[in-house]
Amino acid sequence: MADAPKVTPNLFKRNRIRLKELFSKTGEYKDTTITVCGWTRTMRNANKGQLLFLELNDGSTVNSLQCVLEKEEIENFDDIKSGSGGAGSSFEVFGKVIESPAQGQEVEMKVISVKLLGAVYGGDVEGKTVGGMYYPLSKKSHSLEFLRENAHLRARSKLHSSVMRIRHAMAYATHHFFNAQGFLYIHTPIITCADCEGAGEQFGVTTLMGSDPHKTDVTLPIYKEEVVPTLSEEGGEPKRVSKSEEKKKRKAERAAAAKKAAAAAANPNRPSKDEQKIIGAVNYTSDFFSRRANLTVSGQLNVETHACALSDVYTFGPTFRAENSHTTRHLCEFWMIEPEIAFATLDDDLNLAEDYLKYCVKYALEMCAPDLEFLEKCPVGEEGLVERLKNVIEKPFKRITYTEAITILQNAVSSGEAKFEEKPEWGIDLPTEMERYLCETIYNQPIAIINYPKDIKAFYMKLNEDQKTVAAADVLVPKIGEIIGGSQREENLEVLIQRCKECGVDEKELWWYLDLRRYGSVKHAGFGLGFERLILFVTGLENIRDVIPFPRWPGNAEF
Repeated sequence: MADAPKVTPNLFKRNRIRLKELFSKTGEYKDTTITVCGWTRTMRNANKGQLLFLELNDGSTVNSLQCVLEKEEIENFDDIKSGSGGAGSSFEVFGKVIESPAQGQEVEMKVISVKLLGAVYGGDVEGKTVGGMYYPLSKKSHSLEFLRENAHLRARSKLHSSVMRIRHAMAYATHHFFNAQGFLYIHTPIITCADCEGAGEQFGVTTLMGSDPHKTDVTLPIYKEEVVPTLSEEGGEPKRVSKSEEKKKRKAERAAAAKKAAAAAANPNRPSKDEQKIIGAVNYTSDFFSRRANLTVSGQLNVETHACALSDVYTFGPTFRAENSHTTRHLCEFWMIEPEIAFATLDDDLNLAEDYLKYCVKYALEMCAPDLEFLEKCPVGEEGLVERLKNVIEKPFKRITYTEAITILQNAVSSGEAKFEEKPEWGIDLPTEMERYLCETIYNQPIAIINYPKDIKAFYMKLNEDQKTVAAADVLVPKIGEIIGGSQREENLEVLIQRCKECGVDEKELWWYLDLRRYGSVKHAGFGLGFERLILFVTGLENIRDVIPFPRWPGNAEF
């Protein structure tokens, strides 16, 4: 395969130097004049008002550039000092890069000229006066809760900007990893009529309520019991229908029946599109998609269709779950990475998952070092973050069965070494506290648990020979617990149909998924990784709401 062409911008060129580039090549830029742009994090006076120090940041790096303005050399010095509003104001600065006498910074800029691009109008409640009194991020430090409430501005904070750069790096690493392995990136639909998990916790998509949120006469169409009118109700005489109308009616009925029969003959496994009529239930036939549609909880089922033709594929996109949860590990809108590999078993799946996770961690350590260093030292950061991440790539993941995991947990309880809210018994869905105990206390490294009881796993997972467990695996990591969930998929049609029935899944709704087992079925496997959980794991933060630009949780869809 030929190497990809290099990116050589022929037209686009920045009229400034990014701070990331400056700090990575200080020797090259020292004693030269350059232009930088950015937003002030701090602004302070010195030498009895004769000097002004601007701490400028452009978002390309966690580090800021100190720009030194001397009153006698800067023509608009007083305007900058009193007319910008302080922290948050934006500038274009031209000056000379010099060695800094201050501790903790290699270089600074001796300003030659400066242009105020945007002042902060926070001097009054109405936002009409220059000043920083009402600028939300005017203080030096803020709580994470406060930053969530001001999500439109929190990217200007050191913490959130570092997290966003790491998030970008992990997205890039994901695409690079799978592309290098020969995977194809497949865009799966956001709107679907299938429930991959069978949990029913989906957001509905409808136009039945109209576009006006203040409309007062909204009524949803429902199925009503059909009542045949009597002669008295019709005024004593049945309504007469002309022969031509009767002929048209019979012709339309025959055409509809013929169309339905032709569709059934073309694909006998495809069910009729007729809605199931349940008296009192919403009638979706007049809705946009003519049936109930939802936001997807997973792209897995859709991407499997392409794995069974293109071999190795993955999807990376937003997913949604209407789960009324307020924990630090759940969001209503989140991103999922879901690779699917053909001609593969659970072992192949686990090998791919371990390689992928280790690559992401290695990429973060090598490409995001300044941000990781900041996160390790900041007040809400994790002490020992870098060492924990290094531990991930240095050891192979430990693999144990679900049964072995339960035995370990039971022994820990009986010996008094551990105490859990729930009793560890075979058949339970392991709670986070047990998952973290296994990977943090017992093994102190990522582990993979395989062969879970079939009753706690999804219908599509391959049934093992013991008829009690499925070829499923969860990868658990310290601090998070489960970060990856995967399985070998059931390739046997009869077994899959039986599993649908056992799990309460209507196989008629998944006729197309079953077709993959009818026409050239192959062994295949895949996994899902919640992208935000990966960012939590890499950054060391505690709350998943702090690693996505605009978090969605029950009661909150601001911005």
